[in-house]
Amino acid sequence: MLALADIRKAAHRQGLDAAGLVGPGQVALPDGCESLVLLAPDEPAFWPIFTQSAEYTDGQPDPMDRWSLRVIAALAAALGARALFPFGTQPPHPFYTWALASGQVWSSPVQFLVGARSGLWASYRGALAFADPLGALPEVAKPCATCAQPCATACPVGALTPEGYDTAACHAYLDTDAGQDCMIQGCAVRRACPVSAAFGRNPAQSAFHMRHFHR
Repeated sequence: MLALADIRKAAHRQGLDAAGLVGPGQVALPDGCESLVLLAPDEPAFWPIFTQSAEYTDGQPDPMDRWSLRVIAALAAALGARALFPFGTQPPHPFYTWALASGQVWSSPVQFLVGARSGLWASYRGALAFADPLGALPEVAKPCATCAQPCATACPVGALTPEGYDTAACHAYLDTDAGQDCMIQGCAVRRACPVSAAFGRNPAQSAFHMRHFHR
């Protein structure tokens, strides 16, 4: 029987991590799914692997989504699973709900997901749905419980706070000279998280995502 360690090893070869596991009874899962493995970028290994891919270099739109479709579909086929993605379906799959059910991430003071390892860089490229139970990941503690929560006041224009996200103010700021710091280095709120700072994410990756967000 396939073990979670085997899935994690296969994912690591592609620059991904088995960053969450959801079992039956925790939350609604797709039909026929007894274990859902959430796949996240495994930093700092992910970015060099992605930037050497055909999807990144071919100049076509949505390179990371296309890379995710190819790589995770291949992983699913090799491991006997079904590939699911946080994009490309209507209605979208409830990745936020699945992530919270995994016990590896939580809603942060600014409502973005925060991970015990990834901080506010928490994100998912897809998931693998298995027909058999896989056990559980080790329990981890929510980092915000012992944190001064600098994320709550880090946004230079107050666009991202515990009260919600003012996306219009965020986009307007990114169009200014001062906003280029966020465009180049990544969102100041995400960077303010002490766990984020230790995650090893390449600033070039953050700039890539900011360009995609702000286009």
